[in-house]
Amino acid sequence: MIQDSARLARTGAAAALALGLLAATGCSPRQPAANLPKLKLDPSRTTVSGLSSGAYMATQVHMAFSDHIAGVAALAGGPYGCAEGSLEVALSRCLNPAPDKLPDVSALAESAKARAASGAIAPLSGLEGDPVLVMHGTLDTTVGAAVSAAGAQLYRALGGSVVEEDTGRAMAHTFPTLGAGVACDQSETPYLGKCDFDGAGEILNKLYPGVGVAVADSATGELRSFDQTAYRPDGKDAMLADTGYVYVPKACAAGETCSLHIALHGCQQNAEAIGDAFARDAGYNRWADAMHLVVLYPQTRASYAPLNPKACWDWWGYSGAGYDTRDGVQLRWLANAAAALGAPLQ
Repeated sequence: MIQDSARLARTGAAAALALGLLAATGCSPRQPAANLPKLKLDPSRTTVSGLSSGAYMATQVHMAFSDHIAGVAALAGGPYGCAEGSLEVALSRCLNPAPDKLPDVSALAESAKARAASGAIAPLSGLEGDPVLVMHGTLDTTVGAAVSAAGAQLYRALGGSVVEEDTGRAMAHTFPTLGAGVACDQSETPYLGKCDFDGAGEILNKLYPGVGVAVADSATGELRSFDQTAYRPDGKDAMLADTGYVYVPKACAAGETCSLHIALHGCQQNAEAIGDAFARDAGYNRWADAMHLVVLYPQTRASYAPLNPKACWDWWGYSGAGYDTRDGVQLRWLANAAAALGAPLQ
């Protein structure tokens, strides 16, 4: 966990360790993985959510493909473009900075407008009517409340989306569940918190308003592993694990029209660190059954070249230039995976 970002930023290796917003242990899936199933999906109802580095990545997915992504939920993240392609900026401005080091929302808004005009991300008209949920716990000392608030402010500055903030709950830097994980006031592996609060249900009900379904106590569909290497864009390594997960409700497997939700884990909340705990226990799957949602759980991997030892999603540029645009290799991978399922993003 991050204790002193400025001190840890003195060396590249220590800085990368500081970017490990989540730490965990566990094992990776070992069974052979198949390709993603081609399903009958409504491409106008694809949404995305994420925790920590996954929250930053979720906003990148939304901004890059807002002409196809219908809404986003970011838990313990910050504004789009915050790091500006710099590890130093990411550490000093985008985690828990001093008040005089907070992200400049006006400057980030101008940058996003310029990117949209150039085609690097989707036209800003794609944000029109999209629900945007920004969540942050009052006990979170890893990502500051003001940084998460800046994420909401940026969306409001860009206009069009329907922004809601949920920031008054007593939870640490963790994904809140009804009963899975560790104590809600702890930021510990597997970074699922027993908060007596159904975070996944809150997210999905905000992103799919008006659905109004009854939900069962447990999921009844199938959590499948799949071969992530099959969706590398132009064969380029997206710095992801070999195996990912997808949850398919029975109704979707049987051919009914469903929607796609992309759920992004935090740093070292990936399968190599905690197995399938996030995909199995975060709480999305039982809601997916009721709402007819396929849930894609892509998985990152740790590396030292490039320097990403805690398997974060790329929100500062380790995967290369354009990482937070339509040209970004991880964003292109996600577009390929979504298209394979039946919900193209471009």
